[in-house]
Amino acid sequence: MALGLILGIGRAMRRKSTSSLDIRSSKRGPRDYYKGKNCEPTGFHTRKGGYVVVQVKLPNYLVPGLTDFDLKPYVSQCLMEVKAAETAESGI
Repeated sequence: MALGLILGIGRAMRRKSTSSLDIRSSKRGPRDYYKGKNCEPTGFHTRKGGYVVVQVKLPNYLVPGLTDFDLKPYVSQCLMEVKAAETAESGI
């Protein structure tokens, strides 16, 4: 009986490793903790339950014009055999 009490106290006093303390998820945090996906919010919640989207916070992608672009949009993963003579002629 006394041995079980001593073992129980020893287990309670045992220190946890620092690596286990770094992992924070919604299951290990408080009840209302939401980790998210490391994304910035695009707006804010109102008092009455609505959501206002702020245009400045939305992602803005700048795509250049590709009308006279020589490369194709798909690059094949299959290698083509190129002879050494053709490589030397092209100046590469």
